Amino acid sequence: MTMLGTFIKPMHPEGIRFVAIFAVVTVLLFLVWPFLGWIGVGLTIWCYYFFRDPERVTPTRPGLIVSPADGIVSLIEPAVPPEELGMADAPLTRVSVFMSVFNCHVNRTPIAGEVTAVAYRPGKFLNASLDKASVDNERNSLCIRMEDGRDLAVVQIAGLVARRIVCFVKPGARMQTGERFGLIRFGSRLDVYLPDGVDPLVSIGQTMVAGETVIAELPEMVTGSERVPAS
Repeated sequence: MTMLGTFIKPMHPEGIRFVAIFAVVTVLLFLVWPFLGWIGVGLTIWCYYFFRDPERVTPTRPGLIVSPADGIVSLIEPAVPPEELGMADAPLTRVSVFMSVFNCHVNRTPIAGEVTAVAYRPGKFLNASLDKASVDNERNSLCIRMEDGRDLAVVQIAGLVARRIVCFVKPGARMQTGERFGLIRFGSRLDVYLPDGVDPLVSIGQTMVAGETVIAELPEMVTGSERVPAS
């Protein structure tokens, strides 16, 4: 990687119109007062930075569940997956990753599998770091069926500033671990509901990198005298 590539990252196409709007406003601000124009320049650069979409190196070992988002682990607790997914109503371990407005907001698939359900539900725009945001806020939920038949849920949750959840996939799509599936604009949170019996390998306050940081690993299954990965 070049020195320039260290600082300048590709931008997701979803951000083009927003950066264009910021740029036009910046030009108008320069016409009004140069000081305001330079503030606009800073905000335009921030907008580009918000929609950055860097390449990620996803671990290849079978059975690894990776973080779907950049950010900080804000909650780890038992919770029932969103009812609109039609999953069992038994509590599963939920790992929540909070994204600030300075994090990359492109979301990535935690593990390979088939998307069996995608369900959007409108709601409030509470601070995404709060526990009740999982229930009250606008959200978009995905159920991913892994190769061993078990389900994993990942939920995009709008935050205090966010007003738009974007999802690129539909039911029936087959996803690879770390593949892009959506984004949320301007601050939000991602919840991962781990399959029953799977324990998280992360702690509250830990920094996550989407598509790279391992948050859990499927336990091995015993077949005869051999042990094989669960996936």
